[in-house]
Amino acid sequence: MDVYVEKAKCTGCEHCKDVCPVAVFEMKDINGPDVNTDSAPADFQWKGVEDPATFAKWKDVQDGHNHYKEKSVAINGSGCILCQACLIECEGECIVITDDSSTVYHSVYK
Repeated sequence: MDVYVEKAKCTGCEHCKDVCPVAVFEMKDINGPDVNTDSAPADFQWKGVEDPATFAKWKDVQDGHNHYKEKSVAINGSGCILCQACLIECEGECIVITDDSSTVYHSVYK
């Protein structure tokens, strides 16, 4: 398995971290040196600019999470069991999972 996060779309909501039974995700400070430590391709690494559509949709949400303070990083992507819990809980629809047969799954918020 390979799991990565499209950083510009990540709202920092922590839902992926909260629902993952095998601790694939970790939250990193968006200004920290290790925010791009997962396997995301270069186009999806954090470059300091939010996805405008995702930001407009979620910037004012008050749900107890620290939106736009941190970014999710898939630190243990190989440990993914493809339960797909993160795929339906991800507000930013930014999670991409490729399974062992090269099937690609994208998050779609419930």
